[in-house]
Amino acid sequence: MLDTSREPLPASPEAPADEPRGCLFALSQPPLMIFLGVIGCLLLMAALHDLFVL
Repeated sequence: MLDTSREPLPASPEAPADEPRGCLFALSQPPLMIFLGVIGCLLLMAALHDLFVL
């Protein structure tokens, strides 16, 4: 049988309960910013190729 009780989960030491984490916290992570930077550079290179080479 599933446990459907609504007991609060213990707070982890990394995430204080009074400080919610949202989109800005996710964007401050270096791997995500590196990934978005690489994708942005690829899109920029494709746009410049279309404008100046084709």
